Amino acid sequence: MAKSPPFLSLVAALGLGACVIAGAPAPVPSGAQDFADYCAGCHGISGKRDGEVASTLSRRPADLTLLARRNDGTFPTTAVMAKIWGYTGGKGEGVMPNFGPLLDSALLPYDGGDGILTPTPQRLVQIAEHLKTLQVR
Repeated sequence: MAKSPPFLSLVAALGLGACVIAGAPAPVPSGAQDFADYCAGCHGISGKRDGEVASTLSRRPADLTLLARRNDGTFPTTAVMAKIWGYTGGKGEGVMPNFGPLLDSALLPYDGGDGILTPTPQRLVQIAEHLKTLQVR
């Protein structure tokens, strides 16, 4: 049996690898990336309501660095996620859009602070976890 040249083996291996990579699902953006993409325009990359469009809004966006401080030192995870997803606020109240459709992703069990594991979209969890890192002490 004749051996194939090493070059052909390398080309075949790379070709198979490309097939596997091409069929892989797109990676899920990090919470920091989703925050930068969807939130920073209003709230600012640091969360201090100094985003590029903040001054053009009818109401100033919330200072996201003070969420825990305003809640007796506890980050209000469930309330924050509900606001981001669009569960809170009446129709036409405020200027923050509902981000639920943009953050729809695989569900994972998550305890938002109430001791109950609830199926929650991964990207929503990641943004909430990122917001926790922005809190002032």
